[in-house]
Amino acid sequence: MKLSEVKRVLKELKVIAFQLPNGELVPNHFHVTEVGNITKNFIDCGGTVRNEEVINFQLWNANDYDHRLHPDKLLNIIELSEKVLELKDQEIEVEYQGQTIEKFALEFDGKNFLLATKQTDCLAPDKCGIPEEKPKLQMVNVGNADGGTCTPGGGCC
Repeated sequence: MKLSEVKRVLKELKVIAFQLPNGELVPNHFHVTEVGNITKNFIDCGGTVRNEEVINFQLWNANDYDHRLHPDKLLNIIELSEKVLELKDQEIEVEYQGQTIEKFALEFDGKNFLLATKQTDCLAPDKCGIPEEKPKLQMVNVGNADGGTCTPGGGCC
């Protein structure tokens, strides 16, 4: 989800809720403690230099149960961050404290912001020797020369 989409959604919401991948909601007394621009310069395993930029929101649970972040307040924080940090309309990444600091992609389902899981991946499988994953077949569905299927004792194997 890009920053412009988050701002558009915030203008329509009465309350903000973030939902974890397991379906639980982040406690409603959370704070957004950071809005930032994260730049990652790196070289992948195939030797290609890469540059990624995301906008980062950090969510934090305080022991402050009497305050709740309202959509207009978060919108003000975002607009100040845009001005001061000169943010571009980029994808949002959300940090949240789980077993360690966890990073999530951000989506919206019409009611809640969804913290979506992210996966690591090899960016250069053709250069570092990762074999392409072959599809798994069930032998009963494999056709024989007559176009039929193989069955035990059918003589096609």
